[in-house]
Amino acid sequence: MSLNAAPSWEFSSASGRDNYEKALEDYPGQAIVDLAALKGNMEEMVRRVGESGSGAQVMGVVKADAYGHGLIPAALAALAGGATWLGTAQPREALRLRREGIGPDRCRILTWIYNVDKAPLDDLIRADIDLAVGSLHIVDRVGEAARRVGVPARVHVKVDTGFGRNGFTPQSFDSALDVLGPLAAEGTLDVVGLFSHLAVADMPDVPDFVASTDAQIACFEDFDRRMTDAGMKPRIRHLANTAATLNRPEIHYELTRPGIALYGYEPDPSMGRSADYGLTPAMTLQAQLSTVKDLEAGHGISYGRTYLTSADTSTAIMPLGYADGIHRSASGFDAQGSTGTTHRGGPVRLMTKQGPRLVRVSGRVCMDQCILDLEGKASTMGVQEGDTVVLFGPGRGEGFCEPTADDWARAAGTISYEIFTCLRNRIPRLYLHVPEVINPEDMHLLDPASIL
Repeated sequence: MSLNAAPSWEFSSASGRDNYEKALEDYPGQAIVDLAALKGNMEEMVRRVGESGSGAQVMGVVKADAYGHGLIPAALAALAGGATWLGTAQPREALRLRREGIGPDRCRILTWIYNVDKAPLDDLIRADIDLAVGSLHIVDRVGEAARRVGVPARVHVKVDTGFGRNGFTPQSFDSALDVLGPLAAEGTLDVVGLFSHLAVADMPDVPDFVASTDAQIACFEDFDRRMTDAGMKPRIRHLANTAATLNRPEIHYELTRPGIALYGYEPDPSMGRSADYGLTPAMTLQAQLSTVKDLEAGHGISYGRTYLTSADTSTAIMPLGYADGIHRSASGFDAQGSTGTTHRGGPVRLMTKQGPRLVRVSGRVCMDQCILDLEGKASTMGVQEGDTVVLFGPGRGEGFCEPTADDWARAAGTISYEIFTCLRNRIPRLYLHVPEVINPEDMHLLDPASIL
């Protein structure tokens, strides 16, 4: 019987169990997404914002295919948790939300990154999707589209308060107001909002970063005053990302934009663990082992011989690699290998006869697979081909044999966001607790084969 390091999944029905078995047949790795966790995370954000007394609404940021979790299921879970706005970076995802039936009666949608000369502005305006404008060229093109459609375009003015990314600078803002004013007066543009983005709000214990965030807030409020003085008082101001939603209630304004919190993670490990904020990671990435075999001491593993076995051991193939989004930088080196350096590879939880155990990617991550040094004999541990292992999921961390995306981020030298947004779509996404979260009238929006 194969050992299983994953939880005992709760299937909603016999067909859910069948879907799971079919997914295992289709691919040797699966991303299991708990919609109840997504809903609960949004409820926690809504609760915190409510306690601030600001009366602010909360946006569920579902850009990048909902951080790799699946656009439509995550959007529906966010709405079920109390979000009244959805945010997508790309217009394509905003339009898909509307096409799938998430209309203006259910939520507002904001999109903010596009090639304004080619973007489907007419379609976006017809679909009642809010647009970010952060340059004079964008304002001109959106105005032209609104005239073509015959409907005012709802726009949010993006300002650069110190991030150095999109938006009008303090120096260019007067020119922007000179153009926006007439377009608003004639009814071509409905200037709904003002927004910006914080650079270091996720480092609240670093005095210089706190001062930098304070400066960004002061700059934002100056933009607000200048816009109001020009006769375009913004109805909806939004500046708070996840970090500021958690630790800067004074800037909740009329709308907050928690992103990573929806998916159950804190913005930066320096802020503590997700559990400290009542958040639960929604995704578990698991795989089924391929070849298991014995190797002698001193045997090279993977490309470049960067890892040599230190003793007689067994190895196992985990059949996910960088073509699946497993970071090559999470490869494992040891001092006996060709580089002469040690680097701890990505952590993997496996189950043995003796209980759960943490092993690591050994040698370089390959395109379709990684090699795990079991650091012992598979026959003794009871590990065999077909066993299910867990790369990350909700848990207490690698010290408890419960690796998280934060642990993988440390191994890869990156952040948790990149760990799940890079996962390729050839890994099937499967969804838990669908009937408890998704309204019956929305069930048709999900692929039936994805429901567990």
